[in-house]
Order: sequence, then structure tokens, then C-alpha cells
Amino acid sequence: MNVYHALKMIQIEHQPLNHRQVVITDENGKPLSQLTDLLSDCLSKIDLFVDLPSTDTASDVIDDLHLLTPLPNDVLDEYQKVLD
Repeated sequence: MNVYHALKMIQIEHQPLNHRQVVITDENGKPLSQLTDLLSDCLSKIDLFVDLPSTDTASDVIDDLHLLTPLPNDVLDEYQKVLD
């Protein structure tokens, strides 16, 4: 399961997961701050520009962000990596 699928599946009290509470960790459970910050940035853009429930893949999210934002391709590539 990748990050994208986890975000689509996990709900708390029938509400979408609050992305400010998501932390990416290594295999030992130690938080990875750079990846967590990248994911938080990505999810804040998704909140503004993408209807996550209407997407089927992380690529759909990136396609929507490409169409609706002026984000450069290198940023979108990093977003794709963190979602996958």
C-alpha cells in the first residue's frame, strides 16, 4: 500500500484523515522530517486544488495539480514520489 491509497482509505469518525497529523517514518519508526514536510506540502496543495475522492491513482492527482497550478515539473515529480 502506498501513501496515496492510505490517504484515500483511512478515515477517523467518518472524516478524511487530517494531513497535519501524518508522519512518515523509517523502518524503525523514526520520523523522516524531510519526507513528512514534502508530504504535508503536497497534501496542502491537494486540499486546495484536487478532489481526492474523485481520483483513482496518485498520477490522477499529479495530473490535476499540473492542470490547475503553476507548480514546476520537478516539484510535481517529487509529489508523485512521496504519494507512491
